[in-house]
Amino acid sequence: MDFEQHNIYHIYNQGNNKQKIFFIKENYYFFIGKIKTHVLQFADILAWCLMPNHFHIMVYVNYPELIAGVTDNCSETHPMTSSHRMSAPLSLNNSIAILLRSYTRAINKQENRTGSLFKPHTKAECLTNSSGITPAFFNTKNGTMINRPINAKEYPQICFNYIHNNPVKAGLVDAPGEWEFSSFREFFGGEILVNKTRVNQLGLHHLSGIDSLNPIN
Repeated sequence: MDFEQHNIYHIYNQGNNKQKIFFIKENYYFFIGKIKTHVLQFADILAWCLMPNHFHIMVYVNYPELIAGVTDNCSETHPMTSSHRMSAPLSLNNSIAILLRSYTRAINKQENRTGSLFKPHTKAECLTNSSGITPAFFNTKNGTMINRPINAKEYPQICFNYIHNNPVKAGLVDAPGEWEFSSFREFFGGEILVNKTRVNQLGLHHLSGIDSLNPIN
């Protein structure tokens, strides 16, 4: 995954072989805590949804990389001693990988299992750079969500709506607000992950088109 500053991305992955990744309610909250630790330092969360066997996170990237710590008094004779080494930058890409690995270890211990929990490659689709847009990436078991060229400026709103409507399309609930583990409820009070100020700055509307995402065959 390659992230560029000041762009919006849709990050998603699912269980390996479509297996469950969340087994009990506490797993969802644990994963939310991981997002706070590993993603918020790099990006503002615009929307998110955790489903039984996959997740979606929509972010605005502030810093693709961060320098964990730099020292400026390195010795010329021992420039790479541990006490004087320049820290390598920590990237959003690597931080997401750490998030998924640490979550997998916890679930494997909980479920007395081994092996991969997630599919090998987490996807990150850029929604604000036309060269990075894949119009067909909104796929569901019922069909493709997009079947015509759409102005690039509309993609963030479409993705925003799609993420919130995901539990409805999966048949888990009748309305987005009924699903506990998404950002939809945050817009009616309380904050968990979403930066509402950034959402407003970007002109995203949490009720725009939420009931109009009818898949086509």
